[in-house]
Amino acid sequence: MLNLHQKQSLQQKLSPQQIQYIKLLQLPTLALEQRIKAEMEANPLLEEGEEEDDLQLDNADEPTDDGSNDDRDDDLPSDDPQNSSDDEFDWDEFLNAPDDLYGYKAEVDRSAEEDERETPMAAMSSLAEGLRDQVGLLDLTDTEELVADQIIGSIDEDGYLRRPVESILDDVMFNYGVVLTEADVERVLSKIQRLDPVGIAARDLRECLLVQLDMMGNEVDGRENAIDMLRDCYKAFTMKHFDAIQRKLGIDEYDLKEAFDLVRSLDPKPGEGDFAVQTNYITPDFTVERDGEDFRISLNGRNAPELRVSRHYRNMWNDLAAKKTKGDPKARETKDFLKTRMESARWFINSIQQRRNTLLKVMEAIVEVQHEFFEHGEGNLKPMILKDIADIIKMDISTVSRVVNGKYVQTEYGVYELKHFFSEGITGDDGEEVSNKEVKALLERIVGKEDKTKPHSDQKLADLLAGEGYPIARRTVTKYREQLNIPVARLRRQIVLA
Repeated sequence: MLNLHQKQSLQQKLSPQQIQYIKLLQLPTLALEQRIKAEMEANPLLEEGEEEDDLQLDNADEPTDDGSNDDRDDDLPSDDPQNSSDDEFDWDEFLNAPDDLYGYKAEVDRSAEEDERETPMAAMSSLAEGLRDQVGLLDLTDTEELVADQIIGSIDEDGYLRRPVESILDDVMFNYGVVLTEADVERVLSKIQRLDPVGIAARDLRECLLVQLDMMGNEVDGRENAIDMLRDCYKAFTMKHFDAIQRKLGIDEYDLKEAFDLVRSLDPKPGEGDFAVQTNYITPDFTVERDGEDFRISLNGRNAPELRVSRHYRNMWNDLAAKKTKGDPKARETKDFLKTRMESARWFINSIQQRRNTLLKVMEAIVEVQHEFFEHGEGNLKPMILKDIADIIKMDISTVSRVVNGKYVQTEYGVYELKHFFSEGITGDDGEEVSNKEVKALLERIVGKEDKTKPHSDQKLADLLAGEGYPIARRTVTKYREQLNIPVARLRRQIVLA
């Protein structure tokens, strides 16, 4: 049976301009540049540059209302508001709109923009290219060079080879029709692992460390014991069960420390980060500089480009407006095209303006709350959450979140991501609220000073923090320790000789 129901609901829908503004708001500087370029390619009426005085429309260029053009189309611009429809494009309103259209004028820093754009990028070669150059110096057959190239192309960004040997065999057979055995691949892999950096293309940490030890000379103290420890006691080594290792290898505490320290000196991830050909640089979105007792906040010039509507297309619009175009399908089509693109350009320019105003509002609010940090640097952060900033600038939390995400600020103490200034608060014994980042810094200092032979448990760390005036639960200490990448007490143990 078909039933009809009537329901009343309230829904909030965003306009296309609001959606465009939201998308622009969350873009970092470099992504915004690409977005603007894409918009300029899609909309020929939009171009970069400041408005010029001679581009202002004056009444002399407007079509006169002398009755000679009474038959012109109704949607053409008109000086008479009575004859203008709601969707007509108002050039005067658009061209003369103030910079502080949204109640906040953006301060833009363009002082070093041109220098930044002219700075050349250094030519760089990836580690993969370096390995291929080294392979060319080895005495390999043509088939072995194919295998070597396949292995190098399969190395992960951290320098490890996690593809099974069988998969490499299949690739060589499928691509080149060469039949090989696993022993053939293992032989080539062993040679690559001994190239620079030593241990590259290892399949796990154990193999990586053993290759580095194998390449050392026999005269290195602790080498033999270190190799035996990794081969025969690897699990006990990872768990730092020193007594078990001593019993297994039949060595004293001095030999164990010598072997353990040697392994610790090895590189667990040779070549990490060197497989990327291009280096990514952080481009700060803001600059905060001291200005007497206050601070001056500037927005990166790339965040606030000057955009305008092309004079060529504006003149074309005026020419069409002055002519009798009724009944001319081509002129009508051209006019509709210009009107659509004009509206699109106006929306985009206004969205860019609103974006930079919002960015500056958020940054000013952050400086207001974190004034002590910008005055004295690290160690002076106050507890602050997104809602605090949203309340100051009278905007939604989601707007603040979009501004903060992926944005950076240049300060006297370095470049920081805006997220760095947000943290929860913890109330100390004196009733004063401090940032949890201060507590984390204290936790790091306590761990750094602990007895390495008997590291503190999480409960002991909680007791020590309470003694410093920060009574927090053990599970909170565990959470902070994990966020700081500090291992558990057992894995922090070290051998210290008497």
